[in-house]
Amino acid sequence: MSRIGNKPITLPQGVTASIEGHKVTVKGPKGELTMTAHESMLLKQDDEAIYVERPGDTKTDRTLHGTTRSLLVNMVQGVHDGYTKKLKMVGVGYRAQMRGKQLIINAGYSQPVEMTIPEGINVEVIKNTSITVSGIDKQRVGEFAANVRAVRKPEPYLGKGIRYTDEQVRRKEGKTAK
Repeated sequence: MSRIGNKPITLPQGVTASIEGHKVTVKGPKGELTMTAHESMLLKQDDEAIYVERPGDTKTDRTLHGTTRSLLVNMVQGVHDGYTKKLKMVGVGYRAQMRGKQLIINAGYSQPVEMTIPEGINVEVIKNTSITVSGIDKQRVGEFAANVRAVRKPEPYLGKGIRYTDEQVRRKEGKTAK
């Protein structure tokens, strides 16, 4: 039995959910998210909670059970609190700036890298070296933050690059002279 899938999803104050067949819409103070659940999952709702049930005990049903519940919890938390990823740039001359809906990153290449910010994602640049990515959709926030980090991943010898603020970069020892 899925321990995660059996837990009810409690709706915080100010968050409402509506289920129409397999389509779930969650509305909250930060916005609205919609998801279509797999057709084999059974979704039920009472006043303060959403329940996910599975029809059988096959491997596919068991995996979808926990996954569906986790996606719904992420939606509820997103419309209530939102998600934030913070990145910092380490390196001489590494900086970022906003120009309209473009994030422009100078990370040691001959040309600056321009990234278009997708709809529903908010990006802030603090002191030219800190980037904050926020939004209500966990998957989209994480994906955009990963794309920003991929512009210049932190390297292990000098530690230069773009990293998450809570990320630990394992440093390697360089070559030694004989």
